[in-house]
Amino acid sequence: MNMLAKAEAADHALGEAMDRYAIVKSTIYTSGERDPREPPEHPDARGKLHLMGPDPRLPRMPERPTLFDFFKYRFGPSIHLLQSARLAQKNGVSEKLVLACLLHDIASGGFIRADHGYWAAQLVEPYVDEEVSFAIRYHQVLRFYPDESVGYKYPESYIRLFGADFKPEPYLERAYQYARNHKYYMSARLLTVNDLYAFDPNVHVELEEFTDIVGRHFRQPDEGLGFDQSPSAHMWRTINWPTRYL
Repeated sequence: MNMLAKAEAADHALGEAMDRYAIVKSTIYTSGERDPREPPEHPDARGKLHLMGPDPRLPRMPERPTLFDFFKYRFGPSIHLLQSARLAQKNGVSEKLVLACLLHDIASGGFIRADHGYWAAQLVEPYVDEEVSFAIRYHQVLRFYPDESVGYKYPESYIRLFGADFKPEPYLERAYQYARNHKYYMSARLLTVNDLYAFDPNVHVELEEFTDIVGRHFRQPDEGLGFDQSPSAHMWRTINWPTRYL
C-alpha cells in the first residue's frame, strides 16, 4: 500500500470512528469558555456510543506506555524541556537535576498550565527520588523570586506576560518561604537557573540523548504508566485517554 492509500485508509477509519462515537469534553476543558454551572452542550449522541477508550483522533499509545511514549504521543512540543536538560548537563549539575529539567513542564505540555509545577511533581513522584519531585514542584514557585547568589533574576518575560504590577498569590509566597528553608532548596533553584525561557531554534536536541539518565533515575513501571497502582496512575491514564467519558 503506497503512502496515499495509507492516508486515505486512515482518514476512512477515523471517519468511521467519529460516526460511531460521541466524544464529550470534561468540564475542565470548557470552564471559562462557558459557565460550568450551566448545562453543557453535548454532541448529538443519537445512535452513537460514548467513548470509553482511546480517542480516535490521537495516535494510539502502546499497551504499556513508557515515559518516552508520552513525550512522543501526548506531550506538546518539548524543545524547551530538551534544551533545558541539555543546558543543565552543560552546567555540570547532577543527573537527577538533568532529569528534573527534562520533566519540569510536562504538566503544562500534556495536562494543565495552572500550578503546573505541582501537577508535574505529582505525576512523577512515585517514579523518581524526592529531590527530583521537590525541584519540579517548587521551580514554578521560585521563578517568581530572584536569588542573586546564583545570578537568578526575575524573568523579563513574566513582566510581558503578567504585567509589571503582578504579585504572586499568598499561597505561592508561603510556598516560597517553605522551599527557601528546605534541604532541597538549591536543587529547585538550580532548575530555575537552567529553565530556559529563550530557546535557540538552531539547537537540536534528541529525546534519546537522555535515555541513560531516564533509565538510571526514572522507575518505569512494568505495567506501563497509568496501569500500575501508583497514586498518580489515573493522571497518566487521563493524558492517555483525555476524552474518555467515565
